[in-house]
Amino acid sequence: RWASEEVRADREVVLEAVRQNGEALESAAGELRDDTEVVLEAVRQHGLALGWAGEALRADCDVVLEAVRQDGAALAWAAQELQVDPTFAPEAAKANPFAVRGSSAPV
Repeated sequence: RWASEEVRADREVVLEAVRQNGEALESAAGELRDDTEVVLEAVRQHGLALGWAGEALRADCDVVLEAVRQDGAALAWAAQELQVDPTFAPEAAKANPFAVRGSSAPV
């Protein structure tokens, strides 16, 4: 938020920032929110950073799996088709049993 556009678009700076605090993805330039490596690093540190990822990465199985393993509540930010995929609910439940309440996917 407080960084210049140039800094927010610097891939190396953003990578280091999200490794320290996944929430830094919120301030990253749009193209970096679509960068698989940047988003993976962010969700490994803070699963809910999935909410700031680009749409395509919220539908990426590997990215979503990393996010829900870190915080099961991240499943709410996944693409709709992954929210009901039976692969993800059990992983989300392991990280946060309350994350799958009301989900139609089997746990």
